[in-house]
Amino acid sequence: MFKIEDIREWRGHDVIDVDGNKIGELEAIYVDTETDQPSFATVKVGLPTRYRLVFTPLTDATVGPGHVRVAYPKKQVKDSPSIETDGELIARDEEAVFAHYELPYQATTNQRRLARR
Repeated sequence: MFKIEDIREWRGHDVIDVDGNKIGELEAIYVDTETDQPSFATVKVGLPTRYRLVFTPLTDATVGPGHVRVAYPKKQVKDSPSIETDGELIARDEEAVFAHYELPYQATTNQRRLARR
């Protein structure tokens, strides 16, 4: 489990996949609103003039010097739901992020499951 107080230090770290391939740069951490634990990360991918942020789960991720290694392949992460670099994940799109990784999604009425930190 990650220490919640350390997540601000992760911004700008490389995000690498399960095989060690660089996916992109860590932009933000989203915590589970029920547990306040890191749940997903957004990763900056694309060309310099066309960056976008994709989502990847932090389940089984590890933090090393200058990088975060996620437990998913690069292609799956790059194909995940995305937002613009100045965008925000809207509540009705949360379920699609979970579904992309075949993770269970359960949110209470009118409450978000993910919150950006």
